Amino acid sequence: MPLSTYRSRAAAVTAGCTLALVLGTAGAAGPAPVAAARAKYYTAAQVHSFLVKFYGQHGPSASDRINKVDAELRQKAAATKGQDVLLCARSAPRHIVVGKVTAEPSGMGWAPVTTRWKAGPDKHLTAYVGLKGSLPMKLYDVTCD
Repeated sequence: MPLSTYRSRAAAVTAGCTLALVLGTAGAAGPAPVAAARAKYYTAAQVHSFLVKFYGQHGPSASDRINKVDAELRQKAAATKGQDVLLCARSAPRHIVVGKVTAEPSGMGWAPVTTRWKAGPDKHLTAYVGLKGSLPMKLYDVTCD
């Protein structure tokens, strides 16, 4: 085979590989933004696990009260004197049980939380958690039943 033919074929193969790489990269890059645009949401099981760890047996730790609670709820808790807003109580319970989580497409999940006491009836609250997976999971609100 003459040298000029070899060079022409080599140039064609190189051009073809370059074109394939460029098109392949463009094709691979095309769907990525679409996939990234889809929001990932936390599952009900993940929210349940978060709440069980957050509340523990006797209430959230000082660190969790700072790092795992939304800023507005932290401010509400700080402004409320004489009651623990996160527990809907004045003291630490003997035991805490987290119920079934409801996860809504709106991006919010919630679960009933039962606090058990040495004396007196059980108390109930509802804990609300944001589900958007691109954000750290946090407690957004608590309603006392």
